[in-house]
Amino acid sequence: MRTTLNIPDDLIREVQKISGEKSKTKAIVKTMNEYIKQKKIAELIALKGKINIDYDWEMEEKSEINLQSARGKFFEK
Repeated sequence: MRTTLNIPDDLIREVQKISGEKSKTKAIVKTMNEYIKQKKIAELIALKGKINIDYDWEMEEKSEINLQSARGKFFEK
């Protein structure tokens, strides 16, 4: 999408320098993506201690192995 923005030149130069991008567009897109990523990480960190996940991976693994074994026996017949 084409957009006209009034961004200070010194800010654009700094974003290009930090991002390592030569193109203004690529530098801004890279920076915006990084900003979004950081915000999503912060949202996940904010959930710490608020969600209780009781997951027994060992039981799930045993169940999957048993199911695969049963499938194998079914197809051997």
